[in-house]
Amino acid sequence: MNRIYTKILTVGLFIITPLLCFAQDDMKFVAITAIVEHPALDSVRQGVEDELKEQGYIQGKNLKLQFQSAQGSSANAAQIAKQFAAAKPDVIVAIATPSAQALAATSKSIPIVFTAVTDPVAARLVKSWQANGTNVTGVSDALSLDKQIDLMLKIKPDLKTVGSVYSPGEVNSTTILRELETALAAKGIRLISVPAQRTSDIPTAARSLKGKVDLIYTTTDNNVVSAYESLVKVANESKIPLVASNPDAVDRGAVAALGMSYYELGRQTGRMAIRILKGELPGNIGPEVGDITELVVNQVAADNQGVTLSQPLLQSAQKIIK
Repeated sequence: MNRIYTKILTVGLFIITPLLCFAQDDMKFVAITAIVEHPALDSVRQGVEDELKEQGYIQGKNLKLQFQSAQGSSANAAQIAKQFAAAKPDVIVAIATPSAQALAATSKSIPIVFTAVTDPVAARLVKSWQANGTNVTGVSDALSLDKQIDLMLKIKPDLKTVGSVYSPGEVNSTTILRELETALAAKGIRLISVPAQRTSDIPTAARSLKGKVDLIYTTTDNNVVSAYESLVKVANESKIPLVASNPDAVDRGAVAALGMSYYELGRQTGRMAIRILKGELPGNIGPEVGDITELVVNQVAADNQGVTLSQPLLQSAQKIIK
């Protein structure tokens, strides 16, 4: 009987071992990193994970998924990039410009998919908006500035001066503000932009806009979004309408935002990552721009900031916070 059991066990091992090897070979490894955690970037990450799951990539079954946040630190982003490069995942998803730049500087071979990056060319992640033959591609959250200005004018028809707080070290912010200044000037509107190097500098920068601007506009600057409540406080105290390019900011106290659906941006990014998991080379995939935007308005914030939202604006909103 012992010999029979031994033979059965041996045969069983011959059968199971290849299956285990197949399961191991079939396991995909996706790493995700973000420069910081805040609602917009968290929505991107959730969208990526949901798309992977919907397409059959299940954590612990055929997918190893790892996430690290740089907690707003470029030094942390660089360290995470080194760790991920050493781990050699099948794809790395980099959320926001600083994390994407750190990864692109660290690895020239591991597929990198950036997301929530406004201008990947200015950030030197890619040379152009065409397939570039490198290990980097991704999805941008670039928005039409003309539509942003139209929204500002719908909220403040007599708009003369716009204020903005930005991080001078974040390419997303500096690029957008340069373009916004030119676009506003064409309409006779002046831009006053105040730098805030650190998140802790944002309240002081916001207060410096009191009495100088008719409206405060916020981009997707990650430091600013992380400390958004300090801007809301200044806007409420000074009766200055606060307009955002990030819909999640409206829940936090902005009057309105016409911006990218960051969850859908994540889903789009997830689809791109899956193409790479299935064998496509990132260098053969041209960068894309998020294709779903939404208008969100906050009537409570409008009351707090001394503005009345017109009926046409309310009727055109996809979401109204009351």
